[in-house]
Amino acid sequence: METHQLPKWFSTYKESLLFGRYIHLDTITPLIDNLSSINEVLVRQLGTSENDAPIHLIRLGNGTKKLLYWSQMHGNESTTTKAIFDFIKLLVDSTNEIAVNLLDNCTFYIIPMLSPDGAKAYTRLNYNQVDLNRDAQNKTQKESIVLSDIIREIQPDYAFNLHGQRTIFSAGNTNHSATVSFLSPAANKKRTVTHCRKIAMEIIAEMNTVLQQYIPDSVGRYDDGFNINCVGDTLSDMDIPTILFEAGHYKNDYNREKTREYIFYALITSANYISSTVIKGDAYQAYFDIPENEKCFYDIIIRDVILDKKEVDIAIQYTEELFENDIKFIPKIVKIANLKNFYGHKEIIGNKRTISSENDRNLIVSELEFSKFYLNNELFSTELIKN
Repeated sequence: METHQLPKWFSTYKESLLFGRYIHLDTITPLIDNLSSINEVLVRQLGTSENDAPIHLIRLGNGTKKLLYWSQMHGNESTTTKAIFDFIKLLVDSTNEIAVNLLDNCTFYIIPMLSPDGAKAYTRLNYNQVDLNRDAQNKTQKESIVLSDIIREIQPDYAFNLHGQRTIFSAGNTNHSATVSFLSPAANKKRTVTHCRKIAMEIIAEMNTVLQQYIPDSVGRYDDGFNINCVGDTLSDMDIPTILFEAGHYKNDYNREKTREYIFYALITSANYISSTVIKGDAYQAYFDIPENEKCFYDIIIRDVILDKKEVDIAIQYTEELFENDIKFIPKIVKIANLKNFYGHKEIIGNKRTISSENDRNLIVSELEFSKFYLNNELFSTELIKN
């Protein structure tokens, strides 16, 4: 695959109906309806959510290699859903040679939104306030049963568990934000590097090689602590090579549109590698060259200010809240301390000026909303202007 084509393909296939963070069933239904009218695409309803919203499966291709994808298992992690529809748009283009090859060699099974109730409410949890990624064993929720049933039905050769991660994560102990992170989930408490994991690691290493051309030093490796209640760990235990995606933060990209692009690159790269390669897991070691995620970032750090006659730094983190069908980013103080070992996606240098809130409230670490403040007599804002 000629990787220099990736930006052009993204520009061509980016699904214009999807934008921003609030992606829910009403948003994607027109796209699913349109796919239903394409002869080469099979769309079926697998079941319903706990609040009776439909959960769909999109099937493309007739190849022998079976790839299963699911996105928005956590409803507020929507970036991969946008990217998966970009990827589908490429796959249905019969004039694109790589799409033709992928559909000849692979069969793609895609659940674009596993938790439609969580997506509508913009929450990590489902309608019953259950984290579906901790329900793989007990399967107490309809959504968990839907996923388990399709896994049993198709017996995928590869599984892609698509998530999003917070802005706090870095690629290693560095000032490089983790724009994309990957994980080959553990199959047991010892985190044994099984043959199944080696295969997933080799695919991840290939994606990392490509992404380094576009976001150098900004790919991370997610922690592989074992929890059998997580879907990825359960699948690894079942000997199904599983790749977890984490869509993270790119500079000034709170809508996650640039991150969406790099997830699209990774989806194409991994599918092409599977399609064109006999993967034995021999090239797995490069996976460990990817730096493990650290939590080195805050959204904003106000450095070197005077508060109560003490010299401190102040960390601010945005909380995401659904308001009138849009996501609002609310800045809140989360830490007051010496933060020299942390980085801010935005940094404001105080130069030992006295900090005070706009309304004279005391600055305390209690998730205090902190939209405007003074350094001596100069007014600053922490409100996010989304691009």
